[in-house]
Amino acid sequence: MKIIKLNAIDSTNRFLKELAQEATAENYTIVVANQQTDGKGQRGASWISESDKGLTFSLLYHNLQESTSNLFALNCIVALSIVEALQSISFIRFQIKWPNDILAENKKIGGVLIENSFKNQHEIVSIIGIGINVNQLHFENLPQASSLALLECKTFDKEEIMLLIAKQLQFNLENAQKIGVDFYWERYHELLYKRGIVSTFEDVLGNKFVGKIIAVTQEGKLQLELENNLISFFDLKEIKMLF
Repeated sequence: MKIIKLNAIDSTNRFLKELAQEATAENYTIVVANQQTDGKGQRGASWISESDKGLTFSLLYHNLQESTSNLFALNCIVALSIVEALQSISFIRFQIKWPNDILAENKKIGGVLIENSFKNQHEIVSIIGIGINVNQLHFENLPQASSLALLECKTFDKEEIMLLIAKQLQFNLENAQKIGVDFYWERYHELLYKRGIVSTFEDVLGNKFVGKIIAVTQEGKLQLELENNLISFFDLKEIKMLF
C-alpha cells in the first residue's frame, strides 16, 4: 500500500485520478492531504475541512468484475469499511445515511465520493475519496455536522484512522471477491440510517414528502414505501433525505 502525503492540494481525488493514468500506479495507492481546497461531496457539494484537523484522502482501486450493473456495491463496501474501522476505536453509534454519508450519534462526520473510469469491458478504475471530521471543533452554519473529537471529547490520530480504514477496506474488497457481496449488502442495511422509519425527503423541485425506507437496490436506488402502501424507487439525483 503506497501512501503519498501532501501538505495542501485542491483535490486528492483529482490528483490520484491523474496519477492513475500512469501504468505504474499501484492498486490501493493512497493520496492524503493536510488541507484540501476544492474537495467535493455528493451532488457537487463542497467538502470543507479545517486545515490539519480533518482527514481527507483518496484510494485507488482497480475494480475487476464481470458486470457493471452492481457498481453501487463498491459504495456499500466503502461505507461499511469506514464504520467498521471507526467502531474499532470508538464506542460511538455509527450509521450509514443513504447513499454513503457516515453518521455518528445522528450527526454527519464523514462522506464518500467515488469516481469510476472504465478501462476496458471488465476493469473499472475507481478513485475512492473519503472525508472524515476527526479533530475539527467548529462547524459554522452546519448544525448537523460533528466530529470524532467533539463526540468523544478527545483528540484522535488522523493517520491511525486512515490506516485502519484503508486496511479494513482492502480486506473487505478482497474478501468480497471470494465470498460475493451479499454479506456486505446485509451489513450495509443493518447500519442504514432510519431504515423502516418514516422520514422526510425533498425532491429536485423543493417539494417535501414522507416515506418509509425499505432498502437500497444494487443499482443504488432508495426503495421507499409512500402513502397508500405505494412502493417507489428514487435515484440519488432525484431526492435527498432530510435529517
